[in-house]
Amino acid sequence: MNNNIAFLELKYGNIYGGFPNFYAISEISLLIFEQGSNKIFLESWTNGANIDIVNVYSNVNELGHTIGRSKEVVNLRTRRRKPFREDFKLDERGLQFAFKQLRPTRMPIKSFLMKNFRKYRFRDIVVFDGRRDIFLCEKSGGDFSRYNIIDLQKDLNRETDYLFSLNKLSVVINFDHDRSYLRSNNLEYWLHPIAARQIVPKSAAYDAVRLMMVHNEYTEHHDDFLMKAALVLNKIQNNLKA
Repeated sequence: MNNNIAFLELKYGNIYGGFPNFYAISEISLLIFEQGSNKIFLESWTNGANIDIVNVYSNVNELGHTIGRSKEVVNLRTRRRKPFREDFKLDERGLQFAFKQLRPTRMPIKSFLMKNFRKYRFRDIVVFDGRRDIFLCEKSGGDFSRYNIIDLQKDLNRETDYLFSLNKLSVVINFDHDRSYLRSNNLEYWLHPIAARQIVPKSAAYDAVRLMMVHNEYTEHHDDFLMKAALVLNKIQNNLKA
């Protein structure tokens, strides 16, 4: 019996100065968790196209509650950052150049997904608010037809009637990591150094390991998870009233 479960996380952003509803993938992480042995395999892909995209980050307090958002512009090839300007717009020539830079990334994205889908055997893929993630992967040729997609945010919303963010849930489970271990309230997993090197805050890999820890706390320690989630929400409500 196959006990592997996969977790998919993407980072993506708008082309700086381009259309607000057109997104370019900057990172993909696919984490495979081997239930039983607790082995963790982490595969990542990074876009190296010569384009500037807009990253949007949530600024959160100690409870994971969003208190603001910040935007930054980053070039995917050089990783150089520059300030975001609301009024900046690309002309037609600039837009066409950006699209031309992006076109060759479709095949590497498809190859990354298909190679790792073949390499690791699993049926379930867990995402978090992942409709756009799946859509962007499919647009580049990824085929998810054989897989069962589980959106953990939707499942939690149905059960708790609250739309949790991954930042809040990381506080709920008391997520922590170092170079050797992932830890939460009830769980601890050893990390291979190759996987550990990929886990950098604000990266797709960082979100993938947080998603896995949240999922495993939720499924393996369900009552404790819901109790701690209620406590965090209660603290957030009390802070808002203060």
